[in-house]
Amino acid sequence: MKRLLLLLLVAWLAGPPASHAQSPEALKALTDLAVDDGDKREAAVNALGTSRDPKWLAFLGALRDGNVYARTQGKTVEVVIGGAKSTRGDAELIEIASAYDRKPLGIVPVSSLTEIAADRRLRIAIKPFLDADETRAQLASRDAETRRGAAVKLGYQADAGAAAVVEAAIAREPVERVRHALREALALIRLAHGEAAVRILAAQSLGTLHSFDAMPALQTLAADAGASPAERDAARQAIRQIERWSLLVRTVETVFQGASLASILLLMALGLAIVFGLMGVINMAHGELMMIGAYATYVVQNLFRTYLPGAFDAYIVAAIPVSFLASAVVGAVLERSVIRFLYGRPLETLLATWGISLVLMQAVRSTFGAQNVQVENPSWLSGGVDVLSNLTLPFNRIAILVFAAGVLAAVALLIAKTRLGLFVRGVTQNRHMAACVGVDTAKVDTLAFSLGAGIAGLAGCALSQVGNVGPDLGQGYIVDSFMVVVLGGVGQLAGTVYAALGLGVLNKLLEGWAGAVLAKIMVLVFIVIFIQKRPQGLFAMKGRSAEA
Repeated sequence: MKRLLLLLLVAWLAGPPASHAQSPEALKALTDLAVDDGDKREAAVNALGTSRDPKWLAFLGALRDGNVYARTQGKTVEVVIGGAKSTRGDAELIEIASAYDRKPLGIVPVSSLTEIAADRRLRIAIKPFLDADETRAQLASRDAETRRGAAVKLGYQADAGAAAVVEAAIAREPVERVRHALREALALIRLAHGEAAVRILAAQSLGTLHSFDAMPALQTLAADAGASPAERDAARQAIRQIERWSLLVRTVETVFQGASLASILLLMALGLAIVFGLMGVINMAHGELMMIGAYATYVVQNLFRTYLPGAFDAYIVAAIPVSFLASAVVGAVLERSVIRFLYGRPLETLLATWGISLVLMQAVRSTFGAQNVQVENPSWLSGGVDVLSNLTLPFNRIAILVFAAGVLAAVALLIAKTRLGLFVRGVTQNRHMAACVGVDTAKVDTLAFSLGAGIAGLAGCALSQVGNVGPDLGQGYIVDSFMVVVLGGVGQLAGTVYAALGLGVLNKLLEGWAGAVLAKIMVLVFIVIFIQKRPQGLFAMKGRSAEA
């Protein structure tokens, strides 16, 4: 028993056995870093980096940052890591530590050391090892998106040494979308470095995971004459699975983008349908009323950021009524001061409102500048929801869809169930008869125009959440909005909804097939042909008019 204890004591005093860190290869690599030979220095970095020892990776980080020095002691050269610097008299001193375990070696004059500079070639050699090490560290992050990003990076790098790390991360990962990315990374690593049977299983796994990132590697394997027929067949099958899934994802994404565009067009066209349907006014300044709503949202955002930073995420709730009121007030002023005197003269109305649009754009340029301004999303509208593999629907666009549906419901209730709505419907169908029974048509005109302008302001508030806000914001939507109104039927809310949804989805489908410009032309040609066959639009106005 005493002899056993004595042996254990001797072993403990002798220290741990030599590891890879103290191996001749590692010591030679340190020595080679101090020589003036680019090939040897690069080989030394590769030798230390491929060890994947965290302490050697930390040493490479210090080398990259210029904190590694060489000092000569007799006939030997020792590589050390530099620390804090200080001065004593005229001498500049530096703390040094051992290269591997950073054991303090004392404070020495800087003049006694020679810096081992990392030139561009050496930094390029170091970068992959440090990037891989940082990526592996990110797999332990508390943030799911950080872990997912690290998994994607490991899949791109396809480093064989990372397979064990990825497998361990899969075993402890609780979030499904992150686990999916980890499984994809592991399959990419095995596809790049595995044996034939392993590559077949990896290809099958990538096909099941619908990995878009794996397409180049799978296509290479499918065309590799040196691969076995089973490997090539597995790669081709995986490619077919991914292509079918890609078609589904693109279809869903296109329909969603079309619905998102349709929601903006719907908000614009709702106000335009009321104005055009009630008064026959071709309001070319309607896009600028939307622009005013967007800038009102921008102003509210800045006020919250300055005076209520703790409640910043709630600024959009306050911006909705402000944008409506700002545009409604401008609309009321325009109707009272200009448009009221041009009823029944469509050409003069078109020219006057076009001039008003130029005035409003210049006023905004003078007030806010000609450059676009950025409206920030609240935190609860950032990010998105994963509905399919490789398809994420943004929260801000989902919110716009819900918002447009809410505004549509509110307008429908106002038109169908309120006294103002009754007057608007009466004046729209027969202005003279409505005036004969006591309806103040001039007041209804002002209120209806203000309502339409306010709804355009809400469209601007919604649009500010998906893009920059600028003086020319409304110009890109005014023509499409008029097409929606004409196609749906003048004054018809149901027709406006169907036309907005149809044009939005059709436009996005054609964009993917023919490009943005040709898509616009094709949509315009379709509308012209449709109006030639059905001038009243999708839904004809019901009832009798004074002119009938």
